[in-house]
Amino acid sequence: MTESALAKENSDQDLEQACTTIESVVQNVQKVIQGKEPVIRQALACWLAGGHALIEDVPGTGKTVLAKAIARSVNVPNSRIQFTPDLLPSDIIGYPVYSKETGKFTFSPGPIFTSVLLADELNRATPRTQSALLEAMAEGHCTSEKRTMKLPRNFFVVATQNPIEQHGTFPLPEAQLDRFMIRMAVGYPSQAAEASVVRAQMFSHPIESLEPVIDEASWEQVRTLVRQVGVSDSIIKYALALVEATRQSQHLTVGASPRASIALIRLSQAFSLMYRLSYVKPDFVKYVAPAVLTHRLLLTTKARLERVTASQIVDEILNSIAVPMR
Repeated sequence: MTESALAKENSDQDLEQACTTIESVVQNVQKVIQGKEPVIRQALACWLAGGHALIEDVPGTGKTVLAKAIARSVNVPNSRIQFTPDLLPSDIIGYPVYSKETGKFTFSPGPIFTSVLLADELNRATPRTQSALLEAMAEGHCTSEKRTMKLPRNFFVVATQNPIEQHGTFPLPEAQLDRFMIRMAVGYPSQAAEASVVRAQMFSHPIESLEPVIDEASWEQVRTLVRQVGVSDSIIKYALALVEATRQSQHLTVGASPRASIALIRLSQAFSLMYRLSYVKPDFVKYVAPAVLTHRLLLTTKARLERVTASQIVDEILNSIAVPMR
């Protein structure tokens, strides 16, 4: 066997192993989040791509359970922060504690030092507290008392907000929204799935008995393979065309940022790997575009008065730009 043939065989084996790993996590999460496979895959793809997810949905649809189930399936630490108006940045990052025994201050880490962080009802916290997540989400570390500390390599923020109840909330600024790779919704389950959920929780919640199916090292290995998925020049050109179209739209005062272009490619790579492909298909870029772009767009006053939505604008853009053949 030639060296190139051996390399291809090893690459195919890595690809197959990665797909098997991802599928095991998807199936495990489905034990507690039923009838929502596309949502599960979208959240996992976001994590694999190194991004963070904003889930915007009504209460009770399984946002919290989704985050917990993902963390348990991969066997990584997870924390939950309930954001409230009186929450302080130090409640998230941590603070120095004085020790009488040593006569020194030691840092007591906050809940942000975890792998999967559920930021529940993020828009209920003040902008000052919301901004405490910015550095962590963008840089993978946080700062306290002039000391910079790294977060786990698999750090993944799943933030939630209620799109209906706005009393006592602080809308997320554009800078923070741009830090989220995707915005998604879980949605109500079908009647059959909801009946199954009710039966499953009659005596205990299934999340309590959910066991890990892989370890953190295996998940980190899959994340490494995402960056190796091939991306052609035509795919990059297509992604950039979609982003540029948002900047030219007459309905928008602010279009998508370069961070959106990067997110389109990385998320498409993750989905391609998930479906056993060593290269990005154009259809994946089109598929992930709504989740990547809509929350990054700022509508004009006229567009809001005419009840034009960001989703409508993205749909128009996707329909107006031809999808490349490969």
